[in-house]
Amino acid sequence: MALVDIKVPDIGDFDEVGVIELLVKPGDTVKAEQSLITVESDKASMEIPSSHAGVVKELKVAVGDKVKQGSVIVVVEAAGDAASESKQAPAQSELGQGATKSVASAPAPAEAPAAPAAAPAASGPVDVHVPDIGDFKDVAVIELLVKVGDTVKAEQSLFTVESDKASMEIPSPAAGVIKELKVKIGDKLNVGDLVAIMEGAAGAAPAAAPTAASAPTAAASTPPAEPKPSAAVSQVMRMFAPPAPQVESKPSAPAPHAPGAAPVGLPHASPSVRKFARELGVPLEEVKGSGPKGRITQDDVQAFTKQVMSGAAQTKAQAAKPSAGGSGVGMDLLPWPKVDFSKFGTVERKDLSRIKKISGANLHRNWVMIPHVTNNDEADITELEAFRVSTNKENEKSGVKVTMLAFVIKAIVAALKKFPEFNTSLDGDTLVYKQYYNVGFAADTPNGLVVPVLKDADKKGIIQISTEMGELAKKARDGKLGSADMQGGCMSISSLGGIGGTHFTPIINAPEVAILGLSKGQMKPVWDGKAFVPRLVLPLSLSYDHRVIDGASAARFNAFLGQVLADYRRILL
Repeated sequence: MALVDIKVPDIGDFDEVGVIELLVKPGDTVKAEQSLITVESDKASMEIPSSHAGVVKELKVAVGDKVKQGSVIVVVEAAGDAASESKQAPAQSELGQGATKSVASAPAPAEAPAAPAAAPAASGPVDVHVPDIGDFKDVAVIELLVKVGDTVKAEQSLFTVESDKASMEIPSPAAGVIKELKVKIGDKLNVGDLVAIMEGAAGAAPAAAPTAASAPTAAASTPPAEPKPSAAVSQVMRMFAPPAPQVESKPSAPAPHAPGAAPVGLPHASPSVRKFARELGVPLEEVKGSGPKGRITQDDVQAFTKQVMSGAAQTKAQAAKPSAGGSGVGMDLLPWPKVDFSKFGTVERKDLSRIKKISGANLHRNWVMIPHVTNNDEADITELEAFRVSTNKENEKSGVKVTMLAFVIKAIVAALKKFPEFNTSLDGDTLVYKQYYNVGFAADTPNGLVVPVLKDADKKGIIQISTEMGELAKKARDGKLGSADMQGGCMSISSLGGIGGTHFTPIINAPEVAILGLSKGQMKPVWDGKAFVPRLVLPLSLSYDHRVIDGASAARFNAFLGQVLADYRRILL
């Protein structure tokens, strides 16, 4: 027997996660891969598995603790071969196989179930199926990482799929050679779909599946010698899976809904989903969960909200309260008109792209929940444009093209430092002031609008900003932006300068409190005190959250931004 420290494995791009539930206690006997604790980040709940079988001797964490990769969570007395054999001997005695005093005589019966596993160890075709990737349906294949004829190792990534929430790579269950690919880019996949056929390598790798599926006595007598690789793979899948059904957490505030009948117990939902429902005012008691054991996911809350807003469904509170003149769809709006467009002529129906569905829901929420006000102003960028053109000529050989947007990002950083209330976010009744400067910019792609975020813009020069903007824009067009590339923004820019327009009202990208819209620069006659002279003028449209920023502050911000763009030396002051 040996004491083994069970540590938090690689859980992805998370610094610290909170422990929300302990699934074992000292004295419990656990198997390899059995879940020990449940942790929750701001994106998902996940269970941390045990890398060894044995007996729990000590818990190193408590509910509410913060853990990260490498943190020791449990001390386990690992089970050796002798322990597993001693457990098997009494079982054989009860079955009438004859008890023996020496546990060394037990291996003979234990080898019996292992014999059939030797057959599949030889080379042969192996079907690769989509594993359990959580509560996702119809995930799209966005990248093939191997081709026919490639030799792959066990757990090597084969292709990348993308759901509405994240991208993930599907690993190979065994080592071998790819004989046939059953999918191509753009295909929709679900759990269990056949994606590839490979020629398995001779050895023990193909026998792993039969061993894992063998009888409980065989599994107990032969604990895995090196379970860490499979634990890591299991953890990756858990990151994208819905929260564990047994997790329960009481909401920090009472639900804004009082139905007629008292609900029986709390709805099954993770704390993050409960918080999301409270922010939208959704009564969880009336939401039907689609997750395991009826667990409510964030998608369920969003779907319920869409039904209520469209008039397809009503909450109990709405049904009990007659509306003054509307249908009780949340704001007493008339139901959305249902029209048979085909009776007026030929029509064609096309589904919205995935990005437009997601961004549309977010834009709708932001427009309804944030009191938008837009301040319009203009900046004289005549000298700045001339400097930009000359800079590009000087750096023509470098291949980096400096855009006006790079200068605007740097100018926004200076404005955020001068007006810190613009670099904030509302958290309930608290205003969070940020000490970093990340600027998002809207990128137009064939599938819709996305907003990559340029990190630490205050620490970078114009050339570096232009380079990173080009890289992020290319990732956006190729559909390879990760969730980390679109998070952490302080303020966003929506630029229509290459298209046209004079002014517009950009919608704030929550939880930010402001967004700057740029229209097309135009030559205009400007009075310089003696005569009208032609000047290149850039329209600025600043939308701001009126709960945080008042009109005078917004006007000062926009005016200062115009001054910096007109004379870029001010950025040094």
